[in-house]
Amino acid sequence: MEKSMQKYLDKAEVLIEALPYIQRFNRKIIVVKYGGSAMIDEQLKAQVIQDVTLLKLVGFKPIIVHGGGKEISRWVGKVGMKPQFINGLRVTDDATMELVEMVLGKVNKSLVQLVEELGVRAIGISGKDGALLKVDKKYADGEDIGFVGDVKEVNADILFDLLEKDFLPIICPIGLDDEYNTYNINADDAACAIAKAVKAEKLAFLTDIEGVYKDPDDPDTLISELKISEGRKLMEEGYIGGGMLPKIQNCIDAIEAGVSRVHILDGRIPHCLLLEIFTNKGIGTAILNDMDEKYYQGE
Repeated sequence: MEKSMQKYLDKAEVLIEALPYIQRFNRKIIVVKYGGSAMIDEQLKAQVIQDVTLLKLVGFKPIIVHGGGKEISRWVGKVGMKPQFINGLRVTDDATMELVEMVLGKVNKSLVQLVEELGVRAIGISGKDGALLKVDKKYADGEDIGFVGDVKEVNADILFDLLEKDFLPIICPIGLDDEYNTYNINADDAACAIAKAVKAEKLAFLTDIEGVYKDPDDPDTLISELKISEGRKLMEEGYIGGGMLPKIQNCIDAIEAGVSRVHILDGRIPHCLLLEIFTNKGIGTAILNDMDEKYYQGE
């Protein structure tokens, strides 16, 4: 009897620990960039959607921006096209762009369906809708990579309207240039641009890594909290490289544009969003402004 009572007390303890965070972030906007393995594994996908739905139901205003790189690669192979990359970026010609838009549209509506099943109203939109995302053509170190765009403008009014009407917006990272051509946008870039435009309280990246490491080869060097000056120093000293470099740069840009906190989380951990946002310790890397007070209360 005592054992089972302890189990219930532990559950109550978890809820009490979450309370100050629920109070602090009530009615605040959180942008979740959803990608990586958590989009492929059906169980993880369901857990991520549960997390975001819970955030919505306890008073947050979440916005999901999703990628779909793995799914796109799968379909490119399926139809017999050969993927081409320049400087790590996918070359998107006419035929590839058509496929990308179809696949991302399919992913978008599957996420809407999952949220709706949990009783929350979701609306899936592309960056083309209402000119939500306007882009310029992106180059990879001067090389033409086709229909890949850099976000130059976000029509945030659409998102504010949806949030005000109590919808959960789910955004597909596709935009239009000034000539109304369709462009694929890197989902990290799209999430950052959107978080900046809506002045989000939080921007969370679900990735396939545990967070930011001082030494990528040593799992014990995970940094749970990183001020932007420290982030810049790590980049200058060569500790952060490869695909993490643009991600950290995006995080720093977002914070300088008014986003309060950026979180880099391992989307392969079940319920990573809830653990990071509602517990004293957190599990990934939180990136914050140099002037900000320490975030995790329990340290």
